Amino acid sequence: MDPLAGLLDGPRARGAFLLRMVMEPPWSVRIEDRAPLCVMTMARGEAWVIPERGAARRLVPGDVAVARGPDPYTVAGDPATAPQAWILPGEVCRTAAGEDLAERMALGVRTWGNSEQGSATMLIGTYRMDGEISRRLLDALPPLLVLGREACDSPLLPWLGEEIVKDEAGQTAVLDRLLDLLLISVLRSWFARPEAGAPAWYRALGDPVVGRALRLLQNNPGHPWTVALLAERTGVSRAALARRFTELVGEPPMAYLTGWRLDLAADLLREPEATLGAVARRVGYGSPFALSAAFKRVRGVSPREHRSAASAG
Repeated sequence: MDPLAGLLDGPRARGAFLLRMVMEPPWSVRIEDRAPLCVMTMARGEAWVIPERGAARRLVPGDVAVARGPDPYTVAGDPATAPQAWILPGEVCRTAAGEDLAERMALGVRTWGNSEQGSATMLIGTYRMDGEISRRLLDALPPLLVLGREACDSPLLPWLGEEIVKDEAGQTAVLDRLLDLLLISVLRSWFARPEAGAPAWYRALGDPVVGRALRLLQNNPGHPWTVALLAERTGVSRAALARRFTELVGEPPMAYLTGWRLDLAADLLREPEATLGAVARRVGYGSPFALSAAFKRVRGVSPREHRSAASAG
């Protein structure tokens, strides 16, 4: 499994929340929805994204910002403007006094704001579910990253702007896929930048030996891998593979495989129809008991407790 595909196999858009926000200054919106990931781009005008920690970032048309939850942040026409609306979990929108704004500021299909002719138009896509496969990548992202138009010049942006206001059959699926593609495009560009601080395992994918070993593990976690078999497939000795893998990734091959398998299992367990036995077979454990023991040892909870907590959330 490609690592960027791995990211989207966690919070992959499934009925994601997409919105076209149209505002006229002065305006400011406080985001406290605890969503794991939000993608924002300016279609017209400008806006500022003010994270809970760190500097405010200005967005102009073509810029793309990615905010990593659950920390709150503010989006405003000017950083000095006090929030006038709060976005809370469950897509609740209210004023400081508790007045509901969802209907009052509705401007049409997936469009919301304080003025139909507002000078600032922002396209917003929010992933609402917290997945597990993506932890390795999500943990590597800053609370807020911004790519300028020159780094993210993509035909997806105008396409998203056209599709977000349509109300046609299958539109939710179209928007979900567009959001996924946009996110992949942004992350590709981001991790190629020196300042991104890409995780060690991501950088190691470029190594001819360790990169191949990582892809073997990621693409087929259910296979009965050993260091000897990986070494054979990559054309080096066991000692050379173990040494180079640990040096570049930061952990031995089998430790990485265990973490990857349990990340996969944690995500699969969120599916109501998935049995523990089926999940165990898919991620390379010989029995439900073996998976349960490993899951409890590494994560501190049983698969059943994990599933219950995920359902409750």
